[in-house]
Amino acid sequence: MKKEKLDPRNNLIVRILAVSLASLIMALNINTFVHTGGLLPGGASGLTLLLQEVFLKFLGITIPYTPINILINAFPVYIGFRFIGKKFTFLSCWMIVLTGILTDVLPSYVITQDTLLISIFGGIINGFAICLCLFVDATSGGTDFIAMYLSEKNGIDSFHVPLIINAVILTAAGFLFGWDKALYSIIFQYATTAVIRVLYRKYQRATLFVVTDKPSEVADLIYKNFNHGATVLEGEGSYEHTEKKVIYSVVSSAESGKVTQMVKEVDPHAFVNVIKTERLLGNFYKRPTD
Repeated sequence: MKKEKLDPRNNLIVRILAVSLASLIMALNINTFVHTGGLLPGGASGLTLLLQEVFLKFLGITIPYTPINILINAFPVYIGFRFIGKKFTFLSCWMIVLTGILTDVLPSYVITQDTLLISIFGGIINGFAICLCLFVDATSGGTDFIAMYLSEKNGIDSFHVPLIINAVILTAAGFLFGWDKALYSIIFQYATTAVIRVLYRKYQRATLFVVTDKPSEVADLIYKNFNHGATVLEGEGSYEHTEKKVIYSVVSSAESGKVTQMVKEVDPHAFVNVIKTERLLGNFYKRPTD
């Protein structure tokens, strides 16, 4: 029985709600952990907070978070609109604006004064908020736009790029405000990147080797359900010396668990080996970002 497709309007509503929740989490994280630890979270948010600190320390002027953050995100937003997708850019803009407003409006809370704990757990929460956006095809803005653009263009996970860009921003912060906060901020950013790499696996690939007696059925399910091709290889069982077929296919890491489950439903006796793919050249189906 074929599953009915969800109404796109309902899907968009779910995406907006997910992005709104991510905005709330990120704003609370900024007002709770980031401000308490005096950290810079990296990306557009970190650059915004750095400019706020510069204006306050050297000019004695307090500037609001939202307009500066929107201005910094202008070029990344253009990249998203031009090269990635309109709905993607709309949802990302909603994330940027709502996070800025909530950061300005919500009160600050102090949970702990331990800067190391703040760096680690604040980074984890920040990474979770970003992943919540990525799961519904949106970003938190800034360097995430660049990471998404490079990932879409090259077909590889490029979320290490923001870490490099943020290292430059944090180096500048170290010269201006001292190295302790800058180094703790790098820990914060590293924790964020680690969470994203673990939870968001759209651009990570997995190679499947499936030893099966039902090669046609297995190859068909991979193509019909995931739009990925497969190659059928000839093989022989070394113990029983019986003829075997080996299905070779590459899928995204996020799909590998579902593929394995469906293969076992088609052939309960199938032997499946899943290998992490480091690099892939050639045609590979990628679900387009709208």
